[in-house]
Amino acid sequence: MTKISLYDQIQETVAFLKSKTSFQPKFGIILGTGLSDLVQDMDIVSEIPYGEIPHFPVSTVEGHSGKLIFGNINEVPVVVMSGRFHYYEGYSMKQVTFPVRVLKFLGIERLIISNVSGSVNPDFEAGDVVFVRDHINLHAENPLRGANDERLGPRFPDMLHTYDRALNATGISLSQKHGLRAHEGVYLGLQGPNLETPAEYRFANIVGADVIGMSTVPEVIVAAHISLPILVISLVSNKCFPIEEIGVTTIESVIAMAKERTPKMCGMVKDVLVHLSQAT
Repeated sequence: MTKISLYDQIQETVAFLKSKTSFQPKFGIILGTGLSDLVQDMDIVSEIPYGEIPHFPVSTVEGHSGKLIFGNINEVPVVVMSGRFHYYEGYSMKQVTFPVRVLKFLGIERLIISNVSGSVNPDFEAGDVVFVRDHINLHAENPLRGANDERLGPRFPDMLHTYDRALNATGISLSQKHGLRAHEGVYLGLQGPNLETPAEYRFANIVGADVIGMSTVPEVIVAAHISLPILVISLVSNKCFPIEEIGVTTIESVIAMAKERTPKMCGMVKDVLVHLSQAT
């Protein structure tokens, strides 16, 4: 049997989604842990479980529901990934990032990616928001590894202007409006699923990271490959530096911190969407 190409998989998935809804989203959103409440303020047009979508993985992580939601937020047309995929779940990087390519071919103009992270900058506290200005990729596999299909992007995509510093500045201003302490910072991505050792947290600080996590970087790389502008918003769930301030971290404590900040985070993201819609 001939193996179907990645490009053809994308086209099959897009055709399936368009057969389920004629709604045209302007922006895409990947909801990280604790931001699921954003869809409660959404005028939902269509919901499609990941399990029904051709070639989509299924999220296995607590706090990730696993469906694609089409609708309007503050009258801005969006498609929301309620639940994301991670390399540590056992998926390949191509599977992890497949939805990003699908959203691009659905016609979105920008992808907003959210996550929770640990702070390795001593000035960033749990509950702070970080707009990512750059990243350090320490994942074990690259989603662009293998034969390149020029229909999807260039063999060697440049990463210089991946992050929009002006948009980050707007995001910081809007965060402050909602009572959120906000910064710009560098995100370091590791594969997980174990949390890092104290020595690894120190290493991350030394090499210039501000926050550390297990997602986002693969999606950003693929977005750059397909020329899809992004905005990355990270909520600090726990402080990991200086070393003497590290405490035991559990998934329950991460989710609790995310839920505590959810109302303010959702308000800020809604304002960002309005800003983006008015700017384009």
